[in-house]
Amino acid sequence: MTRRNPYPKAVAGGDRTYEIHEAAQLTGLAPARLRAWERRYAVVRPARQPNGYRAYTAEQVALLRAFARLIEAGERIGDLAVQPIEEALSRAEARDIEESTHGALLGAVVSFDRDRLESLVGEQLRTRGLSGFAREVVLPLAQVVGDLWALGKIPIAAEHMASEVVVHALKAGLRDARGTGFVCLAACIPGERHEWGFLASLADIQELGWQVHYLGPDLPVDDVVEAAWKRQARAVAFSASDPRLVEPQLAALTQLPARLPPRAFAVIGGGGVTPFEHLLRSAGYRIGLESFTSSVPGAPARGALGS
Repeated sequence: MTRRNPYPKAVAGGDRTYEIHEAAQLTGLAPARLRAWERRYAVVRPARQPNGYRAYTAEQVALLRAFARLIEAGERIGDLAVQPIEEALSRAEARDIEESTHGALLGAVVSFDRDRLESLVGEQLRTRGLSGFAREVVLPLAQVVGDLWALGKIPIAAEHMASEVVVHALKAGLRDARGTGFVCLAACIPGERHEWGFLASLADIQELGWQVHYLGPDLPVDDVVEAAWKRQARAVAFSASDPRLVEPQLAALTQLPARLPPRAFAVIGGGGVTPFEHLLRSAGYRIGLESFTSSVPGAPARGALGS
């Protein structure tokens, strides 16, 4: 079971910007192609940071991703570039709903049909199992819903409804299918409330045999340390989607690995970690979820996670 790290898949929204390598990862478009589209077609014109690096907004990333999906369907960037943006976006949205394996789920989100969404989510969870549901349903849906919200195609209320339904299902699945192996405590760092991708990753970890206990979003680091000692956790996993949330917590985060129980290790992932990887590694963190198959003697190793 190998796949790319899901943490950076969904655009977090807000006023966060993304450098070109992040935009490339989020869209599946090589940096050279992004530069060519900017130069030849002016598809998007990212702002420039003081260091000269490109800074893509969440809306621009979502637009590029929509164009990439249309090109996969056989359209040409030259034709898309001269069309009204709304026309291209409407076509991409219709394709997502009509042709996607999970178009019915997206249709329920767009139409604010919570009862229908809950029914479909429950059916997918029962049919695919927790890990399959997380990997094959949750992550693709999170990406499309995030894009539609960033582009102003759905209101924040629809995104919140989808998040509440899906997150509730993931948490219930983690609880009901909990393993009996090593204990892993998981939490979002203070200020972090984006849970979709993290919970989906925890489903994969639990499938490997770990006993995953998700503590919740926006948790103080000290509380996680206390819980790790009380449960004698073998691992602690954090998620962070935005560097602006990580920076004010660096002092507490870098002290955490040394404060854990003996033989325990700390893992951190998410789009917000990239600028601080060297510092966090030097403090003792493992970056990336492959740590859960290789770092603990005797840990189940049916596959690897990560890029």
